[in-house]
Amino acid sequence: MPTLTAITMRACFGLAAAVSFIALAAQPAHAQAASTTFFVTSNGVGNGANLGGLAGADNQCQTLAQAAGAGGKTWHAYLSTQPADGKPAVNARDRIGKGPWQNSKGAVIAKDVADLHSAANNLTKQTNLSEKGDVINGRGDTPNRHDVLTGSQPDGTAFAAGDDRTCKNWTSSTQGAAMMGHADRIGLRDDDASKSWNSSHPSRGPDGGCSQADLKSTGGDGLLYCFAAN
Repeated sequence: MPTLTAITMRACFGLAAAVSFIALAAQPAHAQAASTTFFVTSNGVGNGANLGGLAGADNQCQTLAQAAGAGGKTWHAYLSTQPADGKPAVNARDRIGKGPWQNSKGAVIAKDVADLHSAANNLTKQTNLSEKGDVINGRGDTPNRHDVLTGSQPDGTAFAAGDDRTCKNWTSSTQGAAMMGHADRIGLRDDDASKSWNSSHPSRGPDGGCSQADLKSTGGDGLLYCFAAN
């Protein structure tokens, strides 16, 4: 018959083994989160397309990355701005580093900037994951949240001055419009614009085009693409 000491020792060994197993099981998830270099934000800033400019958008990316365990990098939102008030345009493609980029599951979505803006990229509904590793609702889901703010042309460059495509460079939640892409690569038609991840259609709506309600009315939620720039 086992002694009390032997039983106690076995219990301790069992507890230690369980703790070790839990620790080992947690390590891959943490390592995977730390290696994430691309995600779609799980939520928007909440004020329509008024993101507080590029700095506010970058902060949203950084904050969500930090909460998901991927904050040890410099995160930038994939957004362009248009020439205004004596300031030059900013191209989204110039803000995101050199790549390669991978999602929270380890899938590489593009090897470099040229690949990202080519037909060969690996951006799909299944790979455009949030910082939490979740699939973003697309067309056919309730609610549809596939519209992602970019303010960009298909090659990742800014629009010229004139028609607003950035909701006044991400400072307006009323008048203006923002160019958006489809995270699920699906639209109402079978054409390039409907399948575009970064330049599908401008926002619109009764509030003027840039409010949270306007963004939701066409299948969005003020979401952003975030890239690790270093």
